[in-house]
Amino acid sequence: MSELTGLTIAAARAALEKKEFSALELTEAYLGEIEGANGALNAYVAVTRDKARDMARACDERLARGEGRPLEGIPLGIKDLYCTQGVHAQACSHVLDGFLPRYESTVTANLWSAGAVMLGKLNMDEFAMGSSNETSYYGPAINPWRASGSEEKLVPGGSSGGSAAAVAARLCAGATATDTGGSIRQPAALTGTVGIKPTYGRCSRWGIVAFASSLDQAGPIARTVRDAAMMLGAMAGHDAKDTTSVDTPVPDYAAALGGSVKGMRIGIPREYRIDGMSAEIGALWDKGIDWLKASGAEIVEVSLPHTKYALPAYYIVAPAEASSNLARYDGVRYGLRVAGDDIIAMYENSRAAGFGAEVKRRIMVGTYVLSAGYYDAYYLKAQQVRTLIKRDFDSAFEKVDALLTPATPNSAFALGAMTDDPIAMYLNDVFTVTVNMAGLPGISVPAGFDARGLPLGLQLIGKPFDEANLFRLAQALEDAAGETPPAQRWW
Repeated sequence: MSELTGLTIAAARAALEKKEFSALELTEAYLGEIEGANGALNAYVAVTRDKARDMARACDERLARGEGRPLEGIPLGIKDLYCTQGVHAQACSHVLDGFLPRYESTVTANLWSAGAVMLGKLNMDEFAMGSSNETSYYGPAINPWRASGSEEKLVPGGSSGGSAAAVAARLCAGATATDTGGSIRQPAALTGTVGIKPTYGRCSRWGIVAFASSLDQAGPIARTVRDAAMMLGAMAGHDAKDTTSVDTPVPDYAAALGGSVKGMRIGIPREYRIDGMSAEIGALWDKGIDWLKASGAEIVEVSLPHTKYALPAYYIVAPAEASSNLARYDGVRYGLRVAGDDIIAMYENSRAAGFGAEVKRRIMVGTYVLSAGYYDAYYLKAQQVRTLIKRDFDSAFEKVDALLTPATPNSAFALGAMTDDPIAMYLNDVFTVTVNMAGLPGISVPAGFDARGLPLGLQLIGKPFDEANLFRLAQALEDAAGETPPAQRWW
């Protein structure tokens, strides 16, 4: 890790303003780190070296004129789910081979307007379907962390595994990600980074390849709470091109940091103490409770009685929406095309060859639960459960300002450990899916390490569009836990 790539977004931005180094020098430092590490970590599936240098030079010109914007000169990695004009955007799927969008997603356009520099596109589970980044057509991303005394490769979580791995390994200053059932918060927890899934509608979904449209939401993964606040402030905002985008002002999240949490009421949902939860996760949760209590917050036990139904309901709703969204990939207009005797055979051949096993599984499940005779029994029932989950949160937030829970049921696990057991893999989302089902904001903050020296995270869940208070509470946790050191380099 070079001296420059060791800087947080906030520190790098301040140094750029003082002209201690140039945006081009900072970008070159990151490109050098990618060159040296990506062969081992597989975090990037495309590196945009020339584009990054051009963007950095333009940033230096603005900085020289005293026209620096909030993220001027900050090099970021972009999850492959985001469409980037003229640049590889394949959702890490074979079915989208060769797709170069002619347009820019709203979120990435917002980042470029704030002065950020694009380093490249980051690895992910295919179409964001996975919890370990092992379903990618480009192979798994690797967690830069390793257990003490072990050479075993670990997963970085998913689906935003490449984003989390790149941030943790200092291959970018921050990264965009998306969260459908925990795909920002879970990988952040497994890599010792900060990840926030904002309220549904806070960030535009336009130009982001859809998985489950009523659940997907864009957000950042960064090294610190302040960095995440700076990134979300640039990413968020109303977009007329997205009918689910909410027209509400975006606060100055960074300005909210450092404020007192004294008197805030923090709910502890009793249903999150699940059977079989490891003693380490329970102890970490108790430590987080003590930290917030010491900061002046009041701890209140609350009940979310329908929590136990969230995971099965999610794995009905999400595949159902995926089966609809992925119907467009047929080999006709773009991407992979495998010829057949007629057009139906071409559809079948292209989809059979283009989609991986997990994506096929979810399409089949989704098609089944939407089919005649099963729609009422499965999909409609899952939507009713979703309403009850949202009602549970509404009731809890009448008494408290935010909730504190674990982020994951375990630390990073070995590559291949769960690939043959989909149910075990899905259980990685047990603490996160409720937030998506209710459309709420949630943030994962590094809070300690397990006995093997691997990072663990705590999750804060907030009221709709109350990200500012979430950041304030997250800062209190981060201050109490102390700075998370970078992973010891083995690559």
